Amino acid sequence: MTVKLLYEISSKGKEGYSLPRNDMPDIKIEEQIPTEWIRSSIGLPEVSEPEIIRHFVNLSSMNYGVDSGFYPLGSCTMKYNPKINEDLASLPEFTKIHPLQDVSTVQGSLKLMFALKKSLCEITGMDAFTLLPAAGAQGELVGMMIVKKYFLKKGEGAKRTKMIIPVSAHGTNPASASSVGFEIVEVKSTECGEVDIDDLKTLLDDSIAGIMLTNPNTAGVFESNIQEIASLIHQNGSLLYYDGANLNALLGYARPGDMGFDIVHLNLHKTFSTPHGGGGPGSAPVGVKSFLKDYLPVPDIGFDGDHYYLEKTKPNTIGMIRLSGGNFSVLLKAYFYILSLGADGLKKSCEQAVISANYIREMLKEDFLQGTRCICMHECVLSAEPFLKYGIQAKDISKRLIDYGFHPPTNYFPLIIPEALMIEPTESESKETIDAFIAVMKIIAKEARENPDILKTAPHNSPITRPDEVKAAKDLDVAYRVR
Repeated sequence: MTVKLLYEISSKGKEGYSLPRNDMPDIKIEEQIPTEWIRSSIGLPEVSEPEIIRHFVNLSSMNYGVDSGFYPLGSCTMKYNPKINEDLASLPEFTKIHPLQDVSTVQGSLKLMFALKKSLCEITGMDAFTLLPAAGAQGELVGMMIVKKYFLKKGEGAKRTKMIIPVSAHGTNPASASSVGFEIVEVKSTECGEVDIDDLKTLLDDSIAGIMLTNPNTAGVFESNIQEIASLIHQNGSLLYYDGANLNALLGYARPGDMGFDIVHLNLHKTFSTPHGGGGPGSAPVGVKSFLKDYLPVPDIGFDGDHYYLEKTKPNTIGMIRLSGGNFSVLLKAYFYILSLGADGLKKSCEQAVISANYIREMLKEDFLQGTRCICMHECVLSAEPFLKYGIQAKDISKRLIDYGFHPPTNYFPLIIPEALMIEPTESESKETIDAFIAVMKIIAKEARENPDILKTAPHNSPITRPDEVKAAKDLDVAYRVR
């Protein structure tokens, strides 16, 4: 479907509004504002109300999201967001409060946030949490700031200057560590994407502040040597940081705190079904073991036995990272999700996600190269490398998926797997939906071998087909000009 720009349907004299007659005294604007700053027109399109409504409704129908269909975007975890959580978070008792009003007037809301912190402690095995970070990357930044200040306080800040990060890590990990001044040291990965223990041992000395790990890792595989890693890191006097991007693969079965992690951040959209990306805002609570709790940012929510309050100071706090107390509506949705599922439901969601990913992996093993030889957790990685001989890349397979009504999986990540197709079904999807996806993937694999040109020119039925990606990135032009 082609949707014209508003300027293309504009006709002089059309109006989509009706304002009352101006009964204010005439003001000579040129006496108030210098003439060179006055515009005779701001150049807005002139359209009727039905035209503008239809324009934006048609545009919205071109979007694809978790409410439209299967969204198997590996690592990003695009799961369905239950609407009851949206309804509850939209209650006026929540939406009409202000972050600066007196705490005595918001005791109920503070109670919920205090309860959320306790729930996250129980789920992760940590001792204390802050709800302040606005998104995953800021959660990582907070964690790295805590590590930095911890070693400064110990008098080791001058020598603990390096952070170990696996070559397969999320890109935000090295960015966050580097932002607070750590030098990045890469540790090699095994063929399953796990940390290479032998390589790790060669990197450990008193310059290492810590290691940032995702578990399961970015290849969707559980770090089977996590206890040995924790032991080696702690014996070195370093800290173990948990990137909580993949916690949804462990719910009810394993806790980062029990594995030896000292700091964790959680992406609430990934594990606790709050909106992701454009449906945000985000939220990434950070949890710590007890010896680090005084380093958490302020303000923090406390309870004295009678009243909930905001703790404005801590002995070693990294300070304020946000003006208010976190993205409240998102935190509410996460808490409602935890309450509605309960311990058994969270465990079942984990089981479903892991079973679905391994089902996809097993059903497509004859059609695609497996990214690793290891059993996956909540996401599986396939490789399109065998199709290169037909001139087909991973992106061609993904673009062809669009023709069949599916959103593409993540391409080319993790970087350690060539022509990677990273698929995450989440616990939200039915077997019927997953079977339909598998069937299409099989058709596309057959097309790649027998009729590769149809993939190279895909998608064929979308509003935008094959733009010049390099030109689009380097020569961006988003302004409309009348020609």
